[in-house]
Amino acid sequence: MTAPRYDVGDLLRVMQRLRDPDSGCPWDLRQDFRSIVPSTLEECYELAEAIEQGDFPHVAEELGDVLFQVVFYARLGEEEGLFSFDTVVETLVEKLLRRHPHVFAAGEIEGIVNASTDEAAVKASWEAIKREERAARAHHGVLDDVPVALPALPRAQKLQKRAAQVGFDWPQPSAVVDKLQEELDELRAALAADSRDAVAEEMGDVLFTCVNLARHLGLDAETSLRHASQKFERRFRAMEQAADAAGQGDLAALTAGELETLWQAAKRGELR
Repeated sequence: MTAPRYDVGDLLRVMQRLRDPDSGCPWDLRQDFRSIVPSTLEECYELAEAIEQGDFPHVAEELGDVLFQVVFYARLGEEEGLFSFDTVVETLVEKLLRRHPHVFAAGEIEGIVNASTDEAAVKASWEAIKREERAARAHHGVLDDVPVALPALPRAQKLQKRAAQVGFDWPQPSAVVDKLQEELDELRAALAADSRDAVAEEMGDVLFTCVNLARHLGLDAETSLRHASQKFERRFRAMEQAADAAGQGDLAALTAGELETLWQAAKRGELR
């Protein structure tokens, strides 16, 4: 591997140049904290997609794009006298040292803890430390600092996880399955009553319970749904290819029975 030409200092200087009022980039100069949030989210999703596909050269590129978002925010913070990149690094290192007392003895980077610990104890310690941090920030409610801007699925999972920490949870997955059936029955009733508002509310309850079930099964709801979407897309594309090969033309011109036949063939094709 060849030695890199540039380092973090060069990246910070590039960002400084991009934001130079006299010679910077017009687009970068127009941006503020709020305006680049959509780009940040997009870059994170592109990183997740590259990881899912196992495209690691692309993962490295996407990590760079995510890092650029961090550097951009840091530059904005420095310009407004709020914080700098060094502040970001300082805060992060302090937090990591504080939250890993089982690794860093006396909160020192080179401090070695001789006693061993298991994952359950680490998780318990982690949550206790985070509770202390929330209390220090005057976040006294269990759900106080769950970000509203999180995508709906991970936010639901985080809310449920927080509630479970104080014992508000189902005892086992089978109980959540029963609850899901109850919510489906209520959705059916709302559909029968032809109440759009009730249908919307009950549909939300069904989705929320599905997230709860995924959590109880030790699954990440967002990842599970993303995999299901990828599977659907793969099979649907196989349907299109099969219809084209058979001279059946546009899928929209086919009957429901013909579409089902193509779908079942696509499923069987994946099992071969």
